[in-house]
Amino acid sequence: MSGSALFDTFARLPLSFEQGEGSWLITADGTRYLDFAAGIAVNSLGHGHPHLVAALTEQANKLWHVSNLYEIPGQSRLGARLVEHSFADKVFFTNSGAEALECAIKTARRYHYVNGQESRFRVITFEGAFHGRTLATIAAGGQKKYLEGFGPKVEGFDQIPFGDLQAVEKAITPDTAAILMEPIQGESGIRVPPAQFVRGLRDLCDKHGVLLIFDEVQTGIGRTGKLFAYEWTGVTPDIATIAKGIGGGFPLGACLATEEAAKGMTPGVHGTTFGGNPLAMAVGNAVLDVILEPGFLEEVARKGLLLKQGLAAIADEFPQVVEEIRGTGLLLGIRCKFPPSALQQTMRDEKILGAPAGDNVLRLLPPLNVTDEDIQEGLERIHRAVEALASAPAMTASAKV
Repeated sequence: MSGSALFDTFARLPLSFEQGEGSWLITADGTRYLDFAAGIAVNSLGHGHPHLVAALTEQANKLWHVSNLYEIPGQSRLGARLVEHSFADKVFFTNSGAEALECAIKTARRYHYVNGQESRFRVITFEGAFHGRTLATIAAGGQKKYLEGFGPKVEGFDQIPFGDLQAVEKAITPDTAAILMEPIQGESGIRVPPAQFVRGLRDLCDKHGVLLIFDEVQTGIGRTGKLFAYEWTGVTPDIATIAKGIGGGFPLGACLATEEAAKGMTPGVHGTTFGGNPLAMAVGNAVLDVILEPGFLEEVARKGLLLKQGLAAIADEFPQVVEEIRGTGLLLGIRCKFPPSALQQTMRDEKILGAPAGDNVLRLLPPLNVTDEDIQEGLERIHRAVEALASAPAMTASAKV
């Protein structure tokens, strides 16, 4: 055997870290990087947050795993808190966003089954969506690059152009069970649908007896300046999924639903071995302790505006590099005039990290508790990185080809 023992499924950067402090990552030789990727919107409270560390350590000294054969008090508490602060009445805990999406799809299909409409299993999704890497969720996303080589696409998903309400209405048939969408498409380039489009989806669902599912894996738990991104639209879903930020770095996801939507999820129809384990519940509750503090989400919105305004100034100064600044709260994207790998590299040279996305966008996803000082430091480093690209015409020209 030669090379790494790991599957070759990741094109990893030649970079590794030994420690993290707040919004910073530190390599073995002590080099500090400003982390504006946050594990792709996962490290919602940064690295080494004392409240999360204490919660995990305390629980680790008590009990790790018992399985869902028994009641888990932390689940009851975290579930009740999520219900109190959302549209939902019921919660199912998972280990990841993809598992939460699988649960959401099954919940929607099961809802129609118990209503005596077994043929209603199809789900309308949107071009550019990303819902996970399982066979069902890659079918839901519909992107060829994720489907290729894995056999026939899982049946039951109909992709519609993003933002086209008329196309959605035409796609609804007697077999349609649900409409699934991200309130903001993250992986495809921080694409924000008009609020009118989202309200139109809700109206169509109500008209045709279809369930509305929001994938809030990337947008939820404060990332946009509200606990859930759907709150910006004035629309509530029937089912929603969360992950990433709710665990603050610990693997944790959840499917949330109204009591009506979840009525088919009775004992034995769905399950999980590790989902909702005591360790995850301790961390999830600790994350909510912080994010639900008075004024915290308002601060996220303020910091997001501060960062976005700073990025807009950079875009104005270097229009040959930056085409547009996108996003809400601390879910922001720099749309470049060429593939974002060049900007990612020059930013890495300046010791600041971002996360690439589609549509020539580099995402900025700093921890929700990033300081104003770190935002200013980040803007200075991004400015130098963009300036370096602007002064290297050969690089920009070759990147456009």
